[in-house]
Parts: sequence; C-alpha cells; structure tokens
Amino acid sequence: MVHPPLTGQADAHRTAVEVTPPLKNPIVQRFTHPAKKGFGPAGAPRNMPVMTKVLIVEDDAAMRARYAQMLSADPSFEVVASVGTGAEGLAMVDLRKPDVLLIDLGLPDMSGIEVIRHANQNVPKCECMVVTVFGDEEHVLASIEAGAAGYLLKDATAEAFLAGIRELISGGSPISPIIARRLLKRFQGEPAPVEPGATPDGPDVALSAREKEILLLASKGFNYPEMGKLMGISPHTVTSHVKKIYRKLAVHSRGEAVFEANRMGLIRTL
Repeated sequence: MVHPPLTGQADAHRTAVEVTPPLKNPIVQRFTHPAKKGFGPAGAPRNMPVMTKVLIVEDDAAMRARYAQMLSADPSFEVVASVGTGAEGLAMVDLRKPDVLLIDLGLPDMSGIEVIRHANQNVPKCECMVVTVFGDEEHVLASIEAGAAGYLLKDATAEAFLAGIRELISGGSPISPIIARRLLKRFQGEPAPVEPGATPDGPDVALSAREKEILLLASKGFNYPEMGKLMGISPHTVTSHVKKIYRKLAVHSRGEAVFEANRMGLIRTL
C-alpha cells in the first residue's frame, strides 16, 4: 500500500526546489562581472591564464606581419593592434592600454621615443620594448630615459624575440648583447672601439651596391632565401655576400653588420 506523502513534507520539498538558485557558470560570469577579491581582470579566476596584450608600432609592413605572426603562434599573447605611424601608436596606447609596447624608433611621422614617453606617462602598467636596427648610445639612452625597459636589434630570432617579451613582463630588461657590451664600456669609461677600416673622420670601407641592398633587407628581417628571391639570386650567393660584408665590417652577426653600417654612414635605414 502506497502512502501519500505528508502535506508538510511535500510542501517543504517543493519550496526547497523552487528557491534553490540555478548554478552560475563562472566562465560566463568573468565576462560580465567586475574584478573582485580572488579574481583577475574582468572577474577571471586568478588561476586562469590571462593573455598579455601587445601593441606593435612598426612602419615596415613586412616586419609588422612578422611580429604579429610570431606572437599569434603563442597563446599567451594577444596582438591588440598593429600600426605603422607614431600618431596611430599614440592613439592605440590610449585606446587599447596594452601590457607590452613593441616599437621601432624610425617612424615616418615622429620618433618612437615620443610614443614610449607617452605610454610610460599614461599607461604605467605598459612595458615598452624597442625593436630596431639602431644600437648607438644616443638612441639607446634616449629610449631608456623615456621609459623603455628592453632594447633588441631586429636580427633577433623568433625564439629570442618571444623570450625577450617574456623576460620583459617578468620584470627583466632584455637587451641585445652587442648593445649591452657597448653600454658597459661607456659606463666603465672606455672609449668606443674603432673597427678596422673606420677612422674618426669617416668610414674607409667600400660596400658594393649589392652588399648594401643585402644589408637593407637584413635590417627589415628577411632571411637568406627571401633575400635571394627578392634580388633574383640564389641563397648561396646571398651567403657569399654576407660573408664578405662580415669581413669588411669586422663583425659576426647580421645585427652587428646593420648597426656598424648605419654608424659608419654606409647605409641609411631611416
């Protein structure tokens, strides 16, 4: 014999079911609730990964695309904007408020140093890293004074590039070895070394038109096969030219070659 439930018990059970609030999805909540104790940006739990927002300011379209491609391949980074002028950079700093600013110094409308200074003053959380072909003391020191915390030459590999950004957001100051060496010598009071073939009054190194073209392409980040395709020669021929350039400039890497050629007035990348 089935006994009907007591009226009071049934009412209590029904009431308990009716008043129990539905479970809320924390993944949905984090997009709609403000940050609160125990949560990260936009209410995201602190143990959930938060992407680092990166703003790219680079006037060379090929380099912009290269940076964006390298960053997009890593799920910890988000490219919030990629622009080619200083004015656009200033606007995007204010609009996007990036965590990291990657910037070249030789912009068409202003020096990248102005954008660094603006970011440092208006978005204090933003870490600024210069990625350029200029490694001379004047540019380096001016960038640091404006607020840059990192300084890499454009010949950095993809691995070194991404490692530099991670070091930057971890509180470090990534800097290309050749620049670090020159700064150390400067603060140690040692005169800058005079490379073979260069004199205080000017360069005495002759680069062929082909070698200058290769240096200009190297300054934009092209690899040997890409240079060969653009110039209509084989990668092997490009390598032969590069070896000659290294001997003439007494250097050992593409970054050093571009830096020295700029410093000696053999090429102009601005």
